[in-house]
This record gives sequence, C-alpha cells and structure tokens, in this order.
Amino acid sequence: MVTHDELVEMARDAQENAYAPYSGFPVGAALLTADGRVFTGVNVENASYGLSVCAERNAVARAVDAGSRDFVALAVVTDSEEPTMPCGVCRQVLWEFSRDLAVVIEGRNGRRVETTIAELFPMPFTSFES
Repeated sequence: MVTHDELVEMARDAQENAYAPYSGFPVGAALLTADGRVFTGVNVENASYGLSVCAERNAVARAVDAGSRDFVALAVVTDSEEPTMPCGVCRQVLWEFSRDLAVVIEGRNGRRVETTIAELFPMPFTSFES
C-alpha cells in the first residue's frame, strides 16, 4: 500500500505541471484508491476565474474516469509556508465519494497536517438518498 509520504511525493511531482499563471499558486494532489491506484491532479486556472479547477477535483475526475470511486487517502501540496486546506467545493466533492478519506496537506517547508474529510467537513450537504 502507498504510504502518506509516497502520496505527498506524488502530489509534489504533479504540482510541477500545475497551470497557475493568475494566482501564482500551483497545487498538486494525489488520490489513493482502495485498489492501490493513485491518480494525480493539478490546479488549472483560466482568465475567467470561475472556470478554474482545483487539483483535488481534477484528481477525482481522473479516478472516476478510470472507473474508481472508492478513495482511501488524498495528499495536497502547495508552495505556501503553512499547509493549505482544500476549498469547500473540493470538500463537498471528496465527501461524495468517501466519508472515511484520510487527508494529508503539506506546505513547502514540510509542515504537514493529517486529518480526515469528516474533520474538515463536519456538516456536509447530502442528498435525500444518503
């Protein structure tokens, strides 16, 4: 099984491909599935800011496209000093697929926060079927 350290390293590798010309804030994500596969994602910005997509959601989209919907852990890395938590939209999307997701966030100085999606998103929106 992939360790949290390895997942963070994969997110760092992915971060190099982020497209962040407007914010200057590249983000990399690596999403581990229950069957041991890892899907990476990066933030992709757009001049029309609302069309930008976060790294976390890009990783989820890649996993779903490959037929995976059972997620175990997510690593997110940025170049900020302090770990930067996923935005609310990403939290909602992650909750959709995994209520037990481990989340590892790391800043450029190696400071790390390890938490869960339930801790990050204590009162999520759920459908009537949930």
